[in-house]
Amino acid sequence: MGTATLVLVRIQRQVVDYALRRRSLLADVYAGRVDVAEVCDANPYLLRAAKFHGRGSEVTCPICRKEQLTLVSWVYGDGLGPVAGSARTPEELLRLAETREEFSVHVVEVCRTCSWNHLVQSYVLGHTPAPTRRRAGTRRTAAE
Repeated sequence: MGTATLVLVRIQRQVVDYALRRRSLLADVYAGRVDVAEVCDANPYLLRAAKFHGRGSEVTCPICRKEQLTLVSWVYGDGLGPVAGSARTPEELLRLAETREEFSVHVVEVCRTCSWNHLVQSYVLGHTPAPTRRRAGTRRTAAE
């Protein structure tokens, strides 16, 4: 684990882990209730992002068992401008977290051999937006 990754772990908020959903989906695949083609459907953009922006993991692909999965982090948020909807490295995420208001990160695991992909985790990074202040002359009544 790199330094940037360790720092990111400390500053993540509203973390959601999708391990139970992953486990349920894999059980359905292994039981034959879900076809392998339905879960090995990574699009070319995701596969390219895994190659250029992904970071390796210790987890072997649960479908083909031929390679270690690659983790790709996607960023979304109104304050990101043209960066929104793109894949980012841990170092880029750290820079964005220091300079931007809140944005969400979605981490997807990808197998570049069989195209397995699944959402692993989501979390929030960035500065918490400042609360809007009321003008001093404005008073609220109990009816408001």
